[in-house]
Amino acid sequence: MKGVRGFSLLELLIVVAIILIIATIAIPALLRSRQSANESAAVANLRNVNTAEATYILSSGGNYGTLPELITAGLMDSRFTGSVSGYQYDVISFTGGFSGSASPTSNNAARYGYSVAPDAVIRYATTSSTTCNPCYPTGLSGEPVR
Repeated sequence: MKGVRGFSLLELLIVVAIILIIATIAIPALLRSRQSANESAAVANLRNVNTAEATYILSSGGNYGTLPELITAGLMDSRFTGSVSGYQYDVISFTGGFSGSASPTSNNAARYGYSVAPDAVIRYATTSSTTCNPCYPTGLSGEPVR
């Protein structure tokens, strides 16, 4: 038995402790990266909503469309009926305009909500919700995304 070599229990515990320390540092960074990616996707998707509305108004006699109408017209993907990249999308049309919004599905999905109107400017949300509180960076409620 003197020739048998291996790791002692203490050495294995030290390795496990080191792995846990690295994981506690890496996991929050991964979550922040995922949030940033979801936020970038939300801004891009709202730009697509604006483009779809511009196309829809030309083919519908000057009326803006809701999200289901844009999907039916083939201007938006049907996946927008549910959650996409951590955001829930909604488009409301009214006489002379529309309002599009992207709201995070959870606190871990993203930090901010966004909105778009016919002026094609993507803005931070103006209200808070249970999934983002607040839904905008400090002092930037309703301000354009930079």
